[in-house]
Amino acid sequence: MDLLPPTARPAVRPVELDAGGIPLSGLLAEPAGAAPRAVLVALHGGGMSAGYFDGRAIPGQSLLSLAAGAGATALALDRPGYGASAPYLPEGLDLAGQTRLLYAALAGFARGRDLGAGLFLVAHSSGGRLALSAAAEPRGELPLLGVDVSGLGRAFAVERHELPASDGRGAWRRHWGALRFYPPGAFRLGQELVRPTPEREVRDVLGWPRAYPGIAARVRVPVRFTFAEQEQWWRHDEAALGELLEPLAAPRVTVARQSDAGHNISLGWAARTYHLRVLAFLEECLLARETAVPRRV
Repeated sequence: MDLLPPTARPAVRPVELDAGGIPLSGLLAEPAGAAPRAVLVALHGGGMSAGYFDGRAIPGQSLLSLAAGAGATALALDRPGYGASAPYLPEGLDLAGQTRLLYAALAGFARGRDLGAGLFLVAHSSGGRLALSAAAEPRGELPLLGVDVSGLGRAFAVERHELPASDGRGAWRRHWGALRFYPPGAFRLGQELVRPTPEREVRDVLGWPRAYPGIAARVRVPVRFTFAEQEQWWRHDEAALGELLEPLAAPRVTVARQSDAGHNISLGWAARTYHLRVLAFLEECLLARETAVPRRV
């Protein structure tokens, strides 16, 4: 993988995709002078926006730039109910509705475009629910390579009344963890990324522990979970990890720990370290695809 140095930043530009008449805004970075090896699709968490994956507090923090420098097209989307779609979906959508719109937008994005080996979903927090839901509902015309999720588990580490509300109320410290995990300017820039969480999504999160097993049982691509050192929304002890992994039908599942990080890994000092590991997992998914035993016809 030919990674550019942190100071070399491929251009990141705003885009807007059509999801069946509803616009989904986002950010796009493309490899220079070559066809992409794959398309990395990044899905932000609750109360955030696509810019979460384009951190600018320190050089080399942006997943989008790093991925494009490594030869992948990188697309971060404002999930349904955020960004350009917010006026159309003032209360947001349930998980099934978000999945439907995501695939509609990606189908339009793929039309006439080289996807390389296929799509690779990277997601944070509530974006991980959408990534896993999408993986459980595959579309043949959009080959899916794998799913990389951070900041999402199966069992809450807090009481339900402590979860963030649609108006942004919630435990600030649980989102960020120790202040030393973030570079100067991270919190100021982070505030520019914050968006209201749609009410439907707030309600939907409460049902995730019940919905997860049925979704996980239909996921048939490799999955990687990452938990920050100070992940405080989701349990990630051994018992909780057993409950998380048990229903997954994925051919391979990996669990990683990211030291020196809080829940918002991609906005901290650990962002580049974590993002390099994301791209390493993409490489593993590409390798598995290239070396797979041919199916008998």
